[in-house]
Amino acid sequence: MNNACELLDLAAVCAYLKKQDNLLVLTHASPDGDTLGSAYALKLGLQKLGKRVQVICCDEIPHKYDYFMFDDGCDFVPEAVVAVDVADIKLLGDIYAQFEGKIDLNIDHHISNTMYAKRLYLDPTAAACAECIFEILTELRVELDKDIANALYTGISTDTGCFKYSNVTVRTHEIAAKLYKIGIDAAKINQAMFDTKSKNRLYMEKMVLDQAEFHFNDRCMLLTVTTEMQEKSGCTGSELEGVAVISRSVEGVLAGVSIKQVGPHKFKVSLRTYEPLDASEICKKLGGGGHRAAAGCTLEGSLSEVKTELLSVVGQALEECDAGSYTDK
Repeated sequence: MNNACELLDLAAVCAYLKKQDNLLVLTHASPDGDTLGSAYALKLGLQKLGKRVQVICCDEIPHKYDYFMFDDGCDFVPEAVVAVDVADIKLLGDIYAQFEGKIDLNIDHHISNTMYAKRLYLDPTAAACAECIFEILTELRVELDKDIANALYTGISTDTGCFKYSNVTVRTHEIAAKLYKIGIDAAKINQAMFDTKSKNRLYMEKMVLDQAEFHFNDRCMLLTVTTEMQEKSGCTGSELEGVAVISRSVEGVLAGVSIKQVGPHKFKVSLRTYEPLDASEICKKLGGGGHRAAAGCTLEGSLSEVKTELLSVVGQALEECDAGSYTDK
């Protein structure tokens, strides 16, 4: 946490952005629709105000987002570095050390935000960071065009599970309605984000489900993606996006845990929960964070050690809310 972090309201964050002419926008690693949609919507909007903006992500960006990603090859020295949808600086991935202590502004909606930037605009009531970007661009009086609207809709739709999750609010639908009026390609976007899978991804899902584990009287479902499985299926990187939500469709499951191996002894954990569990609180105990219904963390050790650590914390959470027994059955 940065004790000197300045909390900004909507007017203040817009005033700050108005003063900057050259901005670098950072997304989190393993980019999803919200961090990318937010970053590129902000870029396109600020460019309409005559500013130079470049977006950087440490990982390769999936081609399915090409419809709003425009690289104009800007080459300049940034006056401000802005991180969007990044709750913790370590989520920047391999480039986080390069920017540690150098993030001028963080725009986010995660209640678990670590306040690492010099300035923070945080709206934990927003279903997606893209909602925050919509409010900022509206306050800046940027005329939203189809490209900006498509990017914003992508961020909102992906972070709400196509408007299915509990984070959806009246405001979420109001913003979406305004984007529809601009003429977004909603059907095409939803098909690309939710209804299209490669054969490699289907093969991976089969292996994941074949090895699925149930714990605590079937209240917890554990899914594992090892390096070996990734090599065998040919499914890696962005194609693995979405494996974490498979457990959401299983009746009776309150905690859906997915473990993805990202190194010899390193695992990325994604947690999806239903009431009364709080995914953010569970992951916070493991050094991570996120939202009440969706959170994550990174753990090190053997796969067996990681599973044991995870199940211990999940089991305790289930017991504390009387949703199950701490004794694994």
